[in-house]
Amino acid sequence: MQEFQLEEYLSRGVQKIVRGMILAAAGNSEERSFLMRYTADEYKARKLRAAAEQRGEHIPPFLIASITRRCNLSCKGCYARANEACADRTDAAGFADELTQNQWGDIFTQAEELGVSFVLLAGGEPMARRDVLEEAGRHKKILFPVFTNGTMLDSGKAEIFLHNRNLIPIFSIEGGRDETDRRRGEGVYDRLLKGMELLKGERRLFGASVTVTSENLREAVSGKFVRDLKNSGCRGIVFVEYVPADKKSRKERDTLARTLEQLRRADSQMLFLSFPGDEKESGGCLAAGRGFFHINASGQAEPCPFSPYSDTSLLHTGLREALRSPLFLKLKEEGILKEAHTGGCVLFEQEQSVKKCLEESGNDNERTDCGRSTDFIFHTGIPGHQCEKYSG
Repeated sequence: MQEFQLEEYLSRGVQKIVRGMILAAAGNSEERSFLMRYTADEYKARKLRAAAEQRGEHIPPFLIASITRRCNLSCKGCYARANEACADRTDAAGFADELTQNQWGDIFTQAEELGVSFVLLAGGEPMARRDVLEEAGRHKKILFPVFTNGTMLDSGKAEIFLHNRNLIPIFSIEGGRDETDRRRGEGVYDRLLKGMELLKGERRLFGASVTVTSENLREAVSGKFVRDLKNSGCRGIVFVEYVPADKKSRKERDTLARTLEQLRRADSQMLFLSFPGDEKESGGCLAAGRGFFHINASGQAEPCPFSPYSDTSLLHTGLREALRSPLFLKLKEEGILKEAHTGGCVLFEQEQSVKKCLEESGNDNERTDCGRSTDFIFHTGIPGHQCEKYSG
């Protein structure tokens, strides 16, 4: 796939997501009004990316920013804890090197100037960094989906979403009460529902993120589960695959893909996305700047949250330069991002190749191996590789 074709593919994808959000906001005049204004801003961003493409410079429409390591939960199989990218909220030393509000603000400004349309905010638990959320809220030309466990959302903290419609809460949920509480902790499901009810009462657009495993696949894509979420006010679901790459799991991926198409046809007022399964149409993995890259809490530019390796720090360089990091360029040159893609995570499957590229990137001063996979027992499949330390 040629790079300009990739840009067209990504831009069509962004337009499709925005159209889906507008449909999902049917009957909510304030949300639709904001999204229509955002459509004009997204068009300008698309023009910026297209102009850069003509100059031989590829700008991805998405970024993923893990704005904090702090988290109030210890979920089973959490990839962030497995990679030591997450710390208890009381562990001050665990987040002493996190970027400041102003530093994140500078990154968001650069993203806007380059033509980035979406910055996904993750953690840790992003609600633990209200200062960064407030900063993101000021950048109205970017949409910020905020991936939250929902347990810190009360009437006081919900206010930030009511005043900043470019912040879109995405609640992490595993299925019904039993499945969610089994992985996330007793009582989490009910706290999630309270957060959803609060936002529904305020007519705020929000979505859900479901980690799909072989154990919850049937429930996660069931009509009842989707209807329950919709009745709770949810208007979009991101299905994140967590399955090993074997024959059985490929059948499960096929089941997920078919079911998603059925859901999309059956309900135009709900937005359904799959990650990384939807990457299959893009000619390979979208990480390392093809479609997005990841910025961790201390400002390291990484290919992806699930491939935590870096040779470039945004403390010492800008976003445009980070896109040309030696590691990112090496991953593209070696063809690793375009390895056979059947769904699942290419970079996780090619972990040793990624490490080799990091060693050969030549940027010794910035090089970091943020992953800790040798310290844990990983099962294939992402996100949330099970590890003994956090599996109970």
